[in-house]
Amino acid sequence: MRKPVTKPEQKRKKSKFGDIWRRLKKNKAAMISLFIITLIILVAVFADIIAPYPYEQQDYSATYVSPSLQHPLGTDKLGRDTFSRLIYGTRQSIQLGIVAIAISTTIGITIGAIAGYYGGWTDNLVMRGLDIYQSIPMFLLCVTLAALMGPSLKNAIIAIGISMVPIPARMMRASILSVREMEYIEAAKAINAKNLRIILKHIIPNAISPLIVSTTMSIGMNILAGAQLSFIGLGAQPPLPEWGTMISDARNVMRDHGELALYPGVCIMITVLAFNLLGDGLRDALDPRLKN
Repeated sequence: MRKPVTKPEQKRKKSKFGDIWRRLKKNKAAMISLFIITLIILVAVFADIIAPYPYEQQDYSATYVSPSLQHPLGTDKLGRDTFSRLIYGTRQSIQLGIVAIAISTTIGITIGAIAGYYGGWTDNLVMRGLDIYQSIPMFLLCVTLAALMGPSLKNAIIAIGISMVPIPARMMRASILSVREMEYIEAAKAINAKNLRIILKHIIPNAISPLIVSTTMSIGMNILAGAQLSFIGLGAQPPLPEWGTMISDARNVMRDHGELALYPGVCIMITVLAFNLLGDGLRDALDPRLKN
């Protein structure tokens, strides 16, 4: 019969998350970044309600108009409202960053957990494979995969996700190497617990803290990589708005209408910076050496 969780045990679990949250709140930059990220996600979710115009709506009588009450950030060469396209672009960029990191983290955790737990020739084989994999520049690999699969937002997400696999894989392996010899792992082995159960129930939950920090920062990297792919025509395709695509559309008129490239560029900068600062804050909050 399974032993019920007692109130002291529940309290300890709650206090652990409470301590992390308390340390995170002390980091003003991380809290501001968390607020910005939450705001960006809300904008992405409710883009249909917030945007004053559909992103594909064209008005050839109002091309390159200056900012006004009707068009807060002006219009582009097809008379499309820039503000509306920025809002819808938030949805594409956040989707790209989160889904791509979900792909890379899922694959990376699996590979890293196998290599770190079993060790020996399995570890050597996996790590040498990752060494070869990482010898290819990440963006070059993204471009190659996206070009082979065809230009689209979905294929760009898959290409970035596959290219980022070595980062979570190496971090998970390193974390597992530090916990696999702990007493609770030896106890689980002593009662003949299956390897899969030990990895899922005992090793990964206790080795995942560094990966949380890396994942948070990697979302910003994925958004930036997605914008780069879209800029060269291998990401989101017109008329779908994405910040990299918007910069690409504006590159021929930068001398006269540089603001069309400035707006999405600032959005990319703020978003990537927010995820990086939040990752820094999480690293400090999760570091056990910083406990009071």
